Amino acid sequence: MEVFSQAGGEMLSRWGHYMAGVTWIGLLYYFNFVQAPSFAEFEAAARTEALTKLVPRALWWFKFAAMLTLATGIMILGFQENLSGGEYFKTAPGISISTGILLALVMFGNVFRVILPNQKKVIASAQAVAAGGPADPAAPEASRRALLASRTNAFFSIPMLWFMGVTSHLAPAYAIHPEGARRGIYWLITLALIVVLELNGTGRLGGTAPGGTRAYLDDHVKSIVAGFVLWAVFLVMWEVLF
Repeated sequence: MEVFSQAGGEMLSRWGHYMAGVTWIGLLYYFNFVQAPSFAEFEAAARTEALTKLVPRALWWFKFAAMLTLATGIMILGFQENLSGGEYFKTAPGISISTGILLALVMFGNVFRVILPNQKKVIASAQAVAAGGPADPAAPEASRRALLASRTNAFFSIPMLWFMGVTSHLAPAYAIHPEGARRGIYWLITLALIVVLELNGTGRLGGTAPGGTRAYLDDHVKSIVAGFVLWAVFLVMWEVLF
């Protein structure tokens, strides 16, 4: 197989997608499972130093890994021959990869619309404190919004990675061409789930206060468990509908 061919382009795009995706999700898990719990135990001075020296570097890699993951994902689709006419997305593999893509796009939006802008405010406040100035009073709320969006992404990543990996393995075991009505029911439930969970998780539905409907995001372990619950919901839908 020649590298400079359609098949070669798809191969290189997939390789780049894996590399970028591992970096993006790896840093997402670092922020949620390692950094956030550790920062809660740091003294104020140590946390301020980490926010000014460590976090900006990690966010730089996080940002560009997310961008490269999206770009290489689009490239993979561009090299596919079976996408013409849209019939592929009516098949079980097409529905599977479409669900993964939808979750990934929501996560990408959270990175650039919520996490990075709010983290920028938190870092600027820490830099002001390190220079002897006052902290930004808006920084705690910005930190909370960034945390909620990041935990939401970690939560969504569990079913997202399932669908990204399962498409070429498990999906063909289901009806290759599910009935149109069943596809419609699947997408209605899926879209409703993702919209409600996204709005709730990012504080646009009911605010950002701890507890209540956002209790599963207050602790990283709860977020992991909730992610597997969401994965199980998707799996049940597949078993029932397809």
